[in-house]
Amino acid sequence: MLPLGIFLLSMILTAYFYSRLPAEVAYHFKSDGSPDRWLSRGALLLWMLLPQLFLTPLSAAIVWGITRLATRFRQIDSTRIKPERILLLMGNMVALPQIILGFAMLDIFSYNSYQIRLIPLWLFALIIMGVGGIIIGIFLGRVLLRTLGTTKR
Repeated sequence: MLPLGIFLLSMILTAYFYSRLPAEVAYHFKSDGSPDRWLSRGALLLWMLLPQLFLTPLSAAIVWGITRLATRFRQIDSTRIKPERILLLMGNMVALPQIILGFAMLDIFSYNSYQIRLIPLWLFALIIMGVGGIIIGIFLGRVLLRTLGTTKR
């Protein structure tokens, strides 16, 4: 659901900012924050929404594939790893690049509409990847602790 929500939010942002964007949109910035590359408004929107259009169905395909595997290979009731948790994690991991793309789109839109730059994209990407790594670490840590707890009994 998270990838679909991010895609819908990207579409809403696009609809809101489209009329506010100039014909030539700055999309790449130097380290001092000044723009150095431009694209037409339509080309920029295509490059921003095309990955979203790919990642959203990819997320659905991952969830569908894991669901099919889970029904094919039934687990023993004593197993503590639940397929629902794996589905939640794997299906929403695709949202990480979508969040970064959505932020890049918002940053480009805000600069070209209001000349306001948000935090640098590399910093935002590091924050999102760090949060994603922490979530995966917590998930894997819990799985390992439960697996070790079951094997010792």
